[in-house]
Amino acid sequence: MTFTVDTDARLTTVDITDRLEAAVSDDLTSGTCTAFVKHTTAGLIVQENESRLREDLEGFFDELVPDEGHAHDRLDGNADSHLRAALVGPDATIPVRDGELALGTWQSVFLLECDGPRTRTVSVTTVGE
Repeated sequence: MTFTVDTDARLTTVDITDRLEAAVSDDLTSGTCTAFVKHTTAGLIVQENESRLREDLEGFFDELVPDEGHAHDRLDGNADSHLRAALVGPDATIPVRDGELALGTWQSVFLLECDGPRTRTVSVTTVGE
């Protein structure tokens, strides 16, 4: 299954937990759900869905990787986006138990947009019994 996510800022987080949960079959009693964002300037993270923490995450990546001064910028000006996404990675794998994502109490899955606004594609695969 695939779905798209529209982002509204250059660097932002979008909670995709509900969309991943919808991809899990009710009859999957034990297995995994893997989500993969099909882009090199976005990533997936598992983190707490608290608005100030989300602001902190966005600020962290903004401060950690400068916007300018990278060799790739001479090509298309978005090296910072590639570097931020490389720190996070393009995928997340979550255990599935009794047809539901087995996330921890405070865990949610987020798409980290590093070069928006854009439309992103997320591929979801579930395996198990």
